[in-house]
Amino acid sequence: MRSRRAGLAAVAAVALLGGCSSGSDAVDVNNGGEFRFVAGTPAAQVIPDTERASAPEFTGTLLTGETFRSTELAGDVAVLNFWGSWCAPCRVETPEFQQVYDEVKDDGVQFLGLNVKDYDQQFADAFVADEGITFPSLYDPEGRVALAFRDYPAAAIPSTIVLDRQSRVAAVYTGEVRQDDLRAVLARLSAEA
Repeated sequence: MRSRRAGLAAVAAVALLGGCSSGSDAVDVNNGGEFRFVAGTPAAQVIPDTERASAPEFTGTLLTGETFRSTELAGDVAVLNFWGSWCAPCRVETPEFQQVYDEVKDDGVQFLGLNVKDYDQQFADAFVADEGITFPSLYDPEGRVALAFRDYPAAAIPSTIVLDRQSRVAAVYTGEVRQDDLRAVLARLSAEA
């Protein structure tokens, strides 16, 4: 009995430690065991060039009904923002992303919204219209694209993944991203050869 209690205590301790994180941006996302990401990128920082991994390719349907392929992002810096109409931080962040998008859209930077968990598209359409969003958004209620990014916290809403010109993951943010942080990251990635 004593060894059984000791074993249970050890399992509980491991479970508690497994949920701990080393920073305020860290996340332990467990969506059926699919996500293994453990820490977000610190504000206005970029993953070193030698440590970047290629982003997975994906396809989907935009809110406008058109087909979108991730290969359309190749050669540009790309901001992928996972959002939902029901998400309070998204209501703050998305209009700010629109402002940054307006500033950089002619400089080789693309934005793509990825609407997740809105099972009725009219909510996503209304959100985009109400917020005046002009960059495209993929309608992905089942989170298929989030699953493609299984090594990153795309299931945490909002979350943002920034790709470099080689379609590699250069920065990952969980939670709301401030405009100044996003501008700094985009400026750095845009300046890379």
